[in-house]
Amino acid sequence: MLGRLDDYFRPQEVALSLRSQRQEVLASNIANNDTPGYKARDFDFKKSFEAALQKNPVKPLQSTDPRHLQPKDSVDSLSKALLYRNPRQSGIDGNTVDMNAEMAAFTDNSIRYQAGITFMQKRIEGMRTALTGQ
Repeated sequence: MLGRLDDYFRPQEVALSLRSQRQEVLASNIANNDTPGYKARDFDFKKSFEAALQKNPVKPLQSTDPRHLQPKDSVDSLSKALLYRNPRQSGIDGNTVDMNAEMAAFTDNSIRYQAGITFMQKRIEGMRTALTGQ
C-alpha cells in the first residue's frame, strides 16, 4: 500500500524538488549579475524531470550504525545537469547574466512551483476524501 502511495505522489515530489533547485540556480544568476566573468547557468527541467522519474528511487541501504552514509537520490545530483546559458550579448566584463531573461525565468519557475504545491494539496485532499468519505 505504501509503495502505491509513493508512486502516486512521486511525480509531484520530484517536480517540486527540481523547481526548488532551479529557483536556487536562477537566484544565484541574479545575485551574480554584477560579478565579472560570471557565467549564467540553468538546466533543462523537462529532461531532468523525465530522468528522475525513469530511475528507480534509491532505497536506503541496510546499516548497522546511524552514522553510515546513504546514497544520494537522482534529484539531488543535479550538478551534472547544470549547463551554461548561451548569452544573447555578454557584458564587457564577461558576465553572461541577462537580468530580463533571468527575472522572467525566476518568475515563471516560481509560479510553476506554486502550481505544483496546489496540485499536491489537491491530490492529498482527494486521497483524504477517498479514505474518509467526507
